[in-house]
Amino acid sequence: MKLALVSTLTITVVLTGCSIPTAPTSVSSLNGMFTEPVGRSGATLITNGSHVSLGIIYSQNTQTNRAYLRDYQANAGTGFGQSLLVQPIHDAYVATSRPDLAVDWVKASLQRQFGSVTVYPDMQSLRAAKPDVMAVVDTRSQLMTSRSSDIQSDVSADFYDKNFNYIGTAQGHDAKALSPVWADYKRSEDIVADIHEQQNVQVRALQKFDQSLNSLLSKPTSLSMIDNTPEQNRY
Repeated sequence: MKLALVSTLTITVVLTGCSIPTAPTSVSSLNGMFTEPVGRSGATLITNGSHVSLGIIYSQNTQTNRAYLRDYQANAGTGFGQSLLVQPIHDAYVATSRPDLAVDWVKASLQRQFGSVTVYPDMQSLRAAKPDVMAVVDTRSQLMTSRSSDIQSDVSADFYDKNFNYIGTAQGHDAKALSPVWADYKRSEDIVADIHEQQNVQVRALQKFDQSLNSLLSKPTSLSMIDNTPEQNRY
């Protein structure tokens, strides 16, 4: 009986996983942002504090990622095989694919460092507002599917001065490779625990982003810090 139950759960996870979307292909964080090359700022510090305004714009990756997570979350509850899926597994898929986890976290982190933080819908609106500092926020997630249990999360913020010259980047990354979630030997409790690792990976990446942000804002930016950012990310 127990073997039959495990087999049922295994089949259920595979069926449900087939309806869950795979992570979209990422592009440069500045894709479509600037119409001309971005230079380096002469500033050695990112000005911050209660008197400094920060304008945020979300990269194409961030917007695509939020749509991907909304789709992932929706399909975890409505995909083929839903009638067989045990509730704890369904709930775990939904709880670990929150579309706004990264953007809400990053915005809150930035609000602790700047006097005002405003999200703008596009570059034209941002230019018109003329904030003291600008940041392009880039978030990407890769969650498990029926074909892969490799999980990854990346988050970054590229900072620019009021003339749109690059100053520095805060970033966080975390990843974990799990055994296949549909493996025959796994109990439903083990499957749920594995699925919850999706959120743990996302949170660790965000915590590393916070550490990077604090370091970036507390000491002068150097050429080495700037040079570590790939050229394609600044154009």
